[in-house]
Amino acid sequence: MRRILVTGRGGQLATGLESALPAQGFEALLVGQPEFEFDKPDTVIAAFHALKPDAVMNCAAWTAVDAAEDDEAGAFHANALGPALLGRLTREAGIPLIQISTDYVFDGLKAAPYLESDLPNPLGAYGRTKLAGEWAAQAANPRCIILRTAWVFAPMGKNFLRTMLALGEQRPELRVVADQWGSPTAAPDLADAITAILARLRADGWRDDLAGTYHATGGGFTTWHGFAEAILDMHAKHGGPRPKVHAITTADYPTKAKRPTDGRLDNGKLARVFGVALPPWEAGLARVMALLRQG
Repeated sequence: MRRILVTGRGGQLATGLESALPAQGFEALLVGQPEFEFDKPDTVIAAFHALKPDAVMNCAAWTAVDAAEDDEAGAFHANALGPALLGRLTREAGIPLIQISTDYVFDGLKAAPYLESDLPNPLGAYGRTKLAGEWAAQAANPRCIILRTAWVFAPMGKNFLRTMLALGEQRPELRVVADQWGSPTAAPDLADAITAILARLRADGWRDDLAGTYHATGGGFTTWHGFAEAILDMHAKHGGPRPKVHAITTADYPTKAKRPTDGRLDNGKLARVFGVALPPWEAGLARVMALLRQG
């Protein structure tokens, strides 16, 4: 196993894999629009057959959570029909598919970190379409690994960290939700974890008991408010402004899509099966902030 087809070129995770995969001896074959679009299945089929990958890492997705409420059909096309097509292509080729999913498949009412065996109950269109994508990918290809992650951030793209840094430059005070819990996940750390999984598959070969769903987030838990405080504290240590961050409730910041209030995920299965654990989210934050300073 050497050639890894990575969808979603230009996105946070695909960009992380662009450097993580070659560092471990893989060839990263990045594809994206316009020559690879789930809305145009022929482009997906043509790219797949032209590149002849040894495994596929699907990072492409509709991630605009609120916009999905207004166009669930569009989100379904990207988040469910796309993985279904990749599942069929990879099954026909006899190769593994790794599909990214989300904590939004849960309703956040468990009051404890979710296990992979817990029953999903998405609250909105985004979570519903991502859950459908899990089912579609697994139904199409028995050699499928689902990785649920959360709160992904990177030095590039649209994410919470970059939003906080931008707002911090503009305003002396910010208001951030403090009653939603989760695990910030640095895209470079997640890319390293995926590469480690692929390296294990390369070394040991595929086993049917490796298929299934795994949780993969930064270690530890915090709230959006706690994450914002950590971001701005670290930024201030390097000369950035330090606005005051007021804690507010979800009710104080209404959004079109309802979010799970407690989307914490238990990552134990990933460590037990693959020997892979992401660093604490604070370490991921330090890593991404350092990459930002490097430009």
